[in-house]
Amino acid sequence: MKTIVYTKYGSADVLQLKETAKPVPKDNEILVKVKAATVTAADIRARSFTVPPVFWLPARITLGFRHPKKEVLGVELAGEIVSVGKDVKRFKKGDQVFAASLEEFGAYAEYKCLSETGPVSIKPSNISYEEAAAIPIGARTALYFLRKAAIQSGQKILVYGASGSVGSYAVQIAKYFGANVTAVCSTSNLEWIKSLGADKVVDYTCEDFSKRDESYDVIFEAVNKSSFTDCLKVLKKDGTYINITEPLPSFRMLWTKLTTGKKMILSRNAPETPEALNFLGELVQKGKLKVVIDRCYDFEEIVEAHRYVEKGHKKGNVIINLE
Repeated sequence: MKTIVYTKYGSADVLQLKETAKPVPKDNEILVKVKAATVTAADIRARSFTVPPVFWLPARITLGFRHPKKEVLGVELAGEIVSVGKDVKRFKKGDQVFAASLEEFGAYAEYKCLSETGPVSIKPSNISYEEAAAIPIGARTALYFLRKAAIQSGQKILVYGASGSVGSYAVQIAKYFGANVTAVCSTSNLEWIKSLGADKVVDYTCEDFSKRDESYDVIFEAVNKSSFTDCLKVLKKDGTYINITEPLPSFRMLWTKLTTGKKMILSRNAPETPEALNFLGELVQKGKLKVVIDRCYDFEEIVEAHRYVEKGHKKGNVIINLE
């Protein structure tokens, strides 16, 4: 099968198209013919080994010291099941599915084996493989953190970085839960963020959200580009600050947590289970959740796709088409 591999860390140029052996599913696994995958921040970080200094050693242990342990990137996929192991009960050959592969990577290949008990679910019938591939990480992350914050109907939430994959899903899921959503993004993204259901939008290029005469129950930082100090200015005294990319609290965060009623929820991986994907699939099927696709690339254009995502300006999701 055709596979994109990388044998050393570096720029997008380390990605190479090669022929590798087609995998065989174990007794509890399904074999998926991959129709579409994505390029995510996780892929970029793993390929380039861009991690905070404090996580250098743990990341090297996980990813590999001298060269990558797992040579095939890709953490989201959608496709069709072509065979199943003898113990598989949830799925059958011919099922169309979408799945996360964050623990093992490996979506940049024509075929991928997945555990039937992992984060895999039946694809909503009203969307394409390309759209389905863009759900498992971004939408699941947004859902996980909003649930951790116990978002409720009538609460006010500010989403900073609303035009990215996680941010665009956070806007929609918060609206589904009945929250009043203020989205922060750039000028070019204002209208389509409104179309996703945001009640208000703030153009960060010409307005400082922290100087608005508003306060919020939840602040959802999706890109780690806002100032924590600015966020505190508009976070209610019992509010919740979410930062999905910052794993360790700063001294200011620790002091705030100790001396105020404000809560902090920092970066962590969502559980690798199918329940969230089942829930998100239902939202998509009901038309309550839209998948935003910025660009689609062919499998052979993987280097160009990585270069584009690495610039940090994508709107929603970037797709790799394996059809």
